[in-house]
Amino acid sequence: MSENERRTCMVCGEPKDEGMTIVTEFICSSCESEMVKTETEDEKYPFFVRRMRRLWVKFHV
Repeated sequence: MSENERRTCMVCGEPKDEGMTIVTEFICSSCESEMVKTETEDEKYPFFVRRMRRLWVKFHV
């Protein structure tokens, strides 16, 4: 992938330039940063779990 290529983040759904790929899915840097800082008691935590579950389903199907 070229540096200027935009990919759609599996968490926020927005096209972004920077981030990482896990298995076949892209997570933008801002979502990764927010997920790392999110405590399990945070109301947004279940949202992140549901989004990350996509990786598990895709990898094990």
